[in-house]
Amino acid sequence: MGEHERLRDYRGKRHFDRTREPEGRRAPSGGEPRFVVQIHDASTLHFDFRLQVDDVLKSWAVPKGPSADPKDRRLAMPTEDHPLEYEEFEGVIQEGEYGGGAVIVWDRGTYEPLSHDRKGRPVDFEESLARGHATFRLNGSKLHGEYALTRFRGRKDDGEGEAWLLVKASGGRARGHGTPDPRRARSARTGRTLAQVAADGREE
Repeated sequence: MGEHERLRDYRGKRHFDRTREPEGRRAPSGGEPRFVVQIHDASTLHFDFRLQVDDVLKSWAVPKGPSADPKDRRLAMPTEDHPLEYEEFEGVIQEGEYGGGAVIVWDRGTYEPLSHDRKGRPVDFEESLARGHATFRLNGSKLHGEYALTRFRGRKDDGEGEAWLLVKASGGRARGHGTPDPRRARSARTGRTLAQVAADGREE
């Protein structure tokens, strides 16, 4: 499936003459795949967790945000694929548009796919997601270490709503911290809070 087909839902929900969100034109770059975590103050305040898979960002809405504490099991609801440029998006989506509200880039970086089959052989990462379980190591400015995404309800091909869990792997020297207060969290790009981004957006 090409990038155009993967982004059909994303583009169909947006009016690019009224939103500053990227339409999606960038070809995938070489090197390690990217990830980004954005805080989105839409109708419901939530975190968006995105992993680069080929030429798009696979995306999940995570109401409580990813946690560095292995005891936290975070609900992650799949959303439409986003373009690679969305990693850089920070600003205000106009009220009345899909997802209207302020967005900040809370964390971003690279990730290493770690999925293996039962015999220990590496599995294509997109295939592991299709099967409903993928493991990966994040290397961000705030999130580090091994995480897993596991589907526990529904499938895209049977018409049911999907639901996943995002969990930090146990191990390491010490237990990690949970997710910070999203209202006080600062952007990894600009150091701004959601309130500051919203205020800047009103001034433009």
